[in-house]
Amino acid sequence: MTLIKTSVLSFIATAIKMLSMLAINKAVAVFIGPTGLALIGQFQNFTQLGMTVAQGGINAGVTKYTAEYGRESDQLRVLFSTAFKISFLCSIAFGFTSILFSKLFSDYFLDTVEYSYVFVIFGISLPLFVLNQLLLSIVNGLKEVKVFIGANISQSVYGLIFTSILVIFFGLDGALIAMVTNQSVILLVVLWMLRKHAVIRWQLFKSAYSREEGRKLFRYSAMALTTAAMVPVSHLLVRNYIGDTLGWEQAGYWQAIWYISTIYLMVVTTALSIYYLPRLSEISDIAEIRSELFSGYKIILPVVSLMAVAIYFCKDLIVWLLFTEEFEPIKELFVWQLIGDVIKLAAWLLSYLMLAKAMVRYLVVTEILFSILFVVLSILFVQRYGLIGVTYAFALNYTIYFLVMARRIKAFFAVS
Repeated sequence: MTLIKTSVLSFIATAIKMLSMLAINKAVAVFIGPTGLALIGQFQNFTQLGMTVAQGGINAGVTKYTAEYGRESDQLRVLFSTAFKISFLCSIAFGFTSILFSKLFSDYFLDTVEYSYVFVIFGISLPLFVLNQLLLSIVNGLKEVKVFIGANISQSVYGLIFTSILVIFFGLDGALIAMVTNQSVILLVVLWMLRKHAVIRWQLFKSAYSREEGRKLFRYSAMALTTAAMVPVSHLLVRNYIGDTLGWEQAGYWQAIWYISTIYLMVVTTALSIYYLPRLSEISDIAEIRSELFSGYKIILPVVSLMAVAIYFCKDLIVWLLFTEEFEPIKELFVWQLIGDVIKLAAWLLSYLMLAKAMVRYLVVTEILFSILFVVLSILFVQRYGLIGVTYAFALNYTIYFLVMARRIKAFFAVS
C-alpha cells in the first residue's frame, strides 16, 4: 500500500478521532477549565511514561521485525512469544508499582492524594492496554492497514461516548478515569477483529523466550524508554515551572495549545506510524530508501504547512469551538507553536528512518539532549517573554534538532 493510500485511510480514522477529541476537549474546557486541563496534562505525561515502560518499550521493534520477517516466516512464532513475555512481565511490574505508590504519585503529579484511586485503576487495567498495543503493533507490521485503522476508529467512538459522559457527570475525576480505561476496553474489539486471523494465533505466543529476539527488541526498548521518559518529564518540568511562576491557569493555556497541535498533527503522525516504519524497515536498497524519504517530504510537508496556515487564520473559531472564553489568551501562542510543528514534522521524517535502521545510540543521545535543551530554553524564554516564550523555545529546539538529524542522515547515505 502506498503512502498516499495509507494517508487517505489514516485520514478517515484520524478525522473521526479528531472529532472525538474536539467533543471531549470542549467538555473538559466547559466542565473543568484551564486549571483542570493543566492537571490532565500532568496525568497524561505520567500515563505516557507508564504505558511505554509497561510495554517494555518494544512495540516499535515488534512492528519493524514483523515487517522485516514477513507473514510467512517461522521467526514470527519466536518474535511474538518473546514480545508477549516481555510485555506481560513489564506490565505486571509497573502496574503493581502504580498501585503500591498510588498516593505518592497522586501527590507528586496532581498535587493531592485525592486522586490516588485513579493510579490504582491504572495499575489494574495496564496489562489489558499492553496486550492491545502489542496486537496492534503486530497488525501494523503485517501492513494490514484496514484492521489497524478499524481498531483506532472503534477506540475513538468509544472514547468519545465514555469520556464525555464521565466528564459531564464527574468532572475531573471522570476525565482521569476515562484516560486510564479507554484503551484497555478496546482490547475486546481488537480480539474480536482478529478472531479468525491467518497469522495472529494464540499458538504463536506460547513458544519459549528467545534471548536473541529479546536482545533485538531491547535495542528498541532503549530508544522507546528514553523517549517515554524524556518527553513527558520535560513537559512536566516546563508545566510545573509555568504553574509555579505564572500560575496554573497559564499552564492550562500552554496545555490547550499543545492539544491543538496534537489533534491536527495526528493526520500526519498516524500515516507515518502505519506506513513509514514498516516500509523503511523492510527495504535495504539505498536508492529506494532515498526515494521513500523524498516522497514523504513532497507529500507530508506541504500538507502540514497548509494545515498550520489554515489553523492560524481560523484560530478565533478554533478557540471558540474547542474551549471557552477563559482560553482567549492562547491566541497569542499560535504563531510560533505552528512554526515549530512544521519543523518538528520535517525532523520526524528523518528520525523515523533512524528508528527503522535501529540507530539506537544516536537516537537515545539526541532525545536526551534536546529534551533537556527544551526545558532550559523554555525557562529562559518564559523568564524574558512570559508564556509565549515557551513557543519560542519549542520552535528553536526543533530547528536545531532538524539540523542535527539532517547531518546524521546525510552521513548515513554517504557511507551506505
